[in-house]
Amino acid sequence: MINALGQPQSLFLLGGTSDIALAVVDRYVAIGARPLVILAARPGPRREAAAQRVRDAGLEVETVDFDADDVESHPGLIADVAKGRDLDVSVVAFGVLGDEESAWQDHAEAVRHARINYLAPVSVGVLLGEVVRRQGHGAIVALSSVAGERVRRSNFVYGSGKAGMDGFYLGLGEALRDHGGHVAVIRPGFVHTKMTEGRAPAPLSVSPEQVAEAVVEAVADRRELTWVPGAMRIVMSGLRHVPRKVFRRLPV
Repeated sequence: MINALGQPQSLFLLGGTSDIALAVVDRYVAIGARPLVILAARPGPRREAAAQRVRDAGLEVETVDFDADDVESHPGLIADVAKGRDLDVSVVAFGVLGDEESAWQDHAEAVRHARINYLAPVSVGVLLGEVVRRQGHGAIVALSSVAGERVRRSNFVYGSGKAGMDGFYLGLGEALRDHGGHVAVIRPGFVHTKMTEGRAPAPLSVSPEQVAEAVVEAVADRRELTWVPGAMRIVMSGLRHVPRKVFRRLPV
């Protein structure tokens, strides 16, 4: 279980090669936690490098094969991971950004976005919810995005997936409240990661380390919704109420 200092005994990373997921590990180490890290990702050099990074931090790590797009494999995977132990903190850290213009003009690409950014998070969320109910405790962290707060023309395929994911996990948090569970939805703006490499940074951009700090604090304080940076909440609150005719002319 998570102790009084906010330190988990186990950390399950779905999408464990992501920069943010690994930064979460570093942040827990920085506050003195020594969790077992279960790193779920597709096999390959990136996963091996991620696992070695965790070992170099002095933590025990297990790697398991995980393909977000293969939703049929999710029940068996999570059942195996949770067998005989508790999952204190689970982080849903996968997603796909891709080329925004091709995403809405290419059927296969649009469906891939929808499966990975919405269907897959729902798939693992339901299964993680079952684990939390059985345990009577546990935190689930959903890495959402401000892109889902008000979907923009510039990336509406990605944004619509994040909007659905965001809504699902907020609802999951309400459903698990009476079962001892906690869901933290994290809404970062532009994050400097491998996924955004080569793209012009947006205003109020942040690092993976800043997002990780927000994740650890949200779990410790049982916060349901966190914006990163905090000022993004004010910005998006304003944009939410801009009339559509005006909004479509904004450079966003």
